[in-house]
Amino acid sequence: MAYVLLALCAVIGYLLGSLSASVIISKLFFRGDVRSQGSGNAGATNMARVYGLKGGLIVLLFDFLKEVVSMALGLYIGSLIITMSSSTAYDGFDIYCMVAAGGGCLLGHAFPLYFGFKGGKGISVGAALALMIDWRILLIILAVFIIVFILSKIVSVSSISAAAAFVVCSLAFYFVGFITLPEMLLGTIGPVIVIWLHRQNIVRIIKGEEKKFTYKKGKEEKKHR
Repeated sequence: MAYVLLALCAVIGYLLGSLSASVIISKLFFRGDVRSQGSGNAGATNMARVYGLKGGLIVLLFDFLKEVVSMALGLYIGSLIITMSSSTAYDGFDIYCMVAAGGGCLLGHAFPLYFGFKGGKGISVGAALALMIDWRILLIILAVFIIVFILSKIVSVSSISAAAAFVVCSLAFYFVGFITLPEMLLGTIGPVIVIWLHRQNIVRIIKGEEKKFTYKKGKEEKKHR
């Protein structure tokens, strides 16, 4: 029964994660597919690069929230099972359900069922994942991202650095008792997946070919230039 419920939470997270905001918005409002332009990635950065900063921020917020909602639903389902069960065997089951839903959402974002399994690289959902595990981890990885971005002006370098910091924080927080084992596993495996999704960026970084971040100027922005 427990494994079935964990699988259910993972499936719910995956289906929610498969809602690719950048693809939906680019098709509905811009009559195009963001994946066919720019870097070809279905994430907030490429959305901003192709359609403007406002579109990128909307996508970032949507992707962030879908991870929060997924993990919150997993936590709720697990809590219901604990409440309904008289057995202590389900103690802590809410955390396992939250982690299953969070991992499913990350995979759905990267490999969306509705859009040919071609999705984003997990930065926005990764940030939400950090928030749901421990808000202090989110603050740390945000600080790393901002500092590296100020120095490099390259989103991929900042993202990979933040993901690496996420792994370190997850391990450290687990060993000092701030987070549980399943949270630690998600907080290490999830960022490793994000880094793997950036493998082409890593090749370009090594070759010195990775471009600095730019975005398409909107009409109002152009007026004030």
